[in-house]
Amino acid sequence: MELTASDALAGLPSGLRDDLLNAFGEIVSNYRERRWEPSELNGGKLCEAVFTVVDGYLAGGKYSARATKPSRFPQACLALEQKYASVPENRSPRVLIPRVLIGLYDIRNNRGVGHAGADVDPNPMDAMFVLHASKWLVAELVRLLHALSTDEASEIVDVLVERELPWVWTDGDKKRLLRLGLTWKQQALVMLLTETGEVAEEDLKGWLDHPSATSFRKNVLRPLHKIRQVEYDGDRRTVRLLPPGVAAAEVLIGQST
Repeated sequence: MELTASDALAGLPSGLRDDLLNAFGEIVSNYRERRWEPSELNGGKLCEAVFTVVDGYLAGGKYSARATKPSRFPQACLALEQKYASVPENRSPRVLIPRVLIGLYDIRNNRGVGHAGADVDPNPMDAMFVLHASKWLVAELVRLLHALSTDEASEIVDVLVERELPWVWTDGDKKRLLRLGLTWKQQALVMLLTETGEVAEEDLKGWLDHPSATSFRKNVLRPLHKIRQVEYDGDRRTVRLLPPGVAAAEVLIGQST
């Protein structure tokens, strides 16, 4: 059985773990649906949960039951550096995570989020920062609490939420590519970018609403396999994105947004 984010965070009180993962899930969901303001507002909720976890971790595992918001949040984050200066091997929870929290929390307070008439309206650039900063924070907590490598922790978080793109709609097992005007091969690469492992050929075909399994295999999957952008297993009928395919999809997204 593969380790999940919930498993890796099992040492936390259940209420605190739920506060952390629920805030993270809301950020991902709102980003997917291009609801920039809710995404950023929930960044504040995540900050409070992460701060509570880090404070308890540095105190030797003495965690609060639920996420709590300290007064003067930026100052409280900075204070962790001195408060736990004697704790060994703690640069990430004592210094790095609190500094990221300050930046993330500042987006919530000072970039037009939650304030009528502010100078800066909620926008995709800020929401993207919120999303990726949140992913880093959760992965770092997973790494610390379960003694994993950075790559292992990142993979767990990626599996938890997959790869989120603002123009791929997801609802349970259903996915739809909202961007029009792409070739079948381009659509396949972009859709595979939202997955971290193997995908059943039938699932990918269904997500793209391709009309023919034979044509999809012959004109999309096998040509992409030939140029090493995907690994297509014709016996098992599975497909996985390869590094050149990741690069091609990233370029495509950069040109299309």
